[in-house]
Amino acid sequence: MNLLRGALRTYAWGSRTAIADFTGRPSPTAHPEAELWFGAHPADPAYLETDEGDESLLDAVRTDPEGQLGTAVCKRFGTGLPFLMKVLAAEEPLSLQAHPSEEQAVEGFTREDRLGIPVTSPIRNYRDRSHKPELLVALDTFEALAGFRPAAESVNLLRTLAVADLDPYLNLLAGQPDADGLRALFTTWITAPQPDLDVLVPAVIDGAIHYVRSREKQFAAEAKTVLELGERYPGDAGVLASLLLNRLTLRPGEGIYLPAGNLHAYIRGVGIEVMANSDNVLRGGLTPKHVDVPELLRVLDFTPASEEALRPATSEEGMETVYETPAPEFSVSVLGIDGDLLGHEVDAPSRHDGPQILLCAEGSAVVHAKSSVVTMDRGAAAWVSADDGPIRLVAQRPTKLFRATVGI
Repeated sequence: MNLLRGALRTYAWGSRTAIADFTGRPSPTAHPEAELWFGAHPADPAYLETDEGDESLLDAVRTDPEGQLGTAVCKRFGTGLPFLMKVLAAEEPLSLQAHPSEEQAVEGFTREDRLGIPVTSPIRNYRDRSHKPELLVALDTFEALAGFRPAAESVNLLRTLAVADLDPYLNLLAGQPDADGLRALFTTWITAPQPDLDVLVPAVIDGAIHYVRSREKQFAAEAKTVLELGERYPGDAGVLASLLLNRLTLRPGEGIYLPAGNLHAYIRGVGIEVMANSDNVLRGGLTPKHVDVPELLRVLDFTPASEEALRPATSEEGMETVYETPAPEFSVSVLGIDGDLLGHEVDAPSRHDGPQILLCAEGSAVVHAKSSVVTMDRGAAAWVSADDGPIRLVAQRPTKLFRATVGI
């Protein structure tokens, strides 16, 4: 077992304070910090802190896959760590995006290789062969657009905005209030010529302004989101697309699971993300980065998605709460130590075979493994290999550790 130093990524939508404060570094930082990666992705692996110096987790896994990952994980997923854990901090909206299924990722990666597009190219869609189901758990209030809302609800929203220029699109969806209607309307908007968008988007923004001024509450969050996106990305079809998506506000500890094909855009907040070990992103707007609308349309799932937040279930052990998802690549839980458990050594066996990544979100804990001990304060991460065996925890004050494991 070793402490794990994450790989920091800076993007314009990140925060100059959130990740630095979380990890105990001075803030504000020189550049917006958006993501802190804990994993073995070739693009940005984390580093093990060892007595001999830092060692790439990617190299450690490649050198001893069975010892690091375990026999069962290697048999199911091969010799690579199948999940990636991140701290994500967004002060500005992220791109309108979705992730491919495994079959789509393999086909897309092979196709782009055949076309000779370098994996590092900014116009590359598929940087690996993996799908990317992901779970985000909010550390503070987290706002997002995620999944298509039922068509009838979007019809109601479009009607409520009372924008004459929306009438043809309102009638289109009202005449076919199902997944096919959502596909038709979204496709119409996302492929619209720029001159059409330059008329329609400002009209929708005007409608949102009037709605916000009316102090009506039903669609207040949706209208304010239109205003925010319209200010940052004038004339972008993603502003219109936001009217078709669930507008979510997650409280701390609540999560959202995003399967393949789920159209989403994070708006703001700080959270822990765990996902299949992939960097495949298909963008449709709200970004200066590469956008590939035809490829995005090819992978999207227009089936209306639930707007219910994912809440953890308490395990039989009592101190562990688990975020249940169907993804075999990862499982996410929180180990909470408080009350009568404080000051005592507590067993924390994993429900799954294979390695663990621990991330301290609150408090401080001493973690014991088979042959090593580490102290974790807020913002610290640790790698527990398959060979390290079960862990035991000691905390003197209330502590929360996120635990990511393989989901088998």
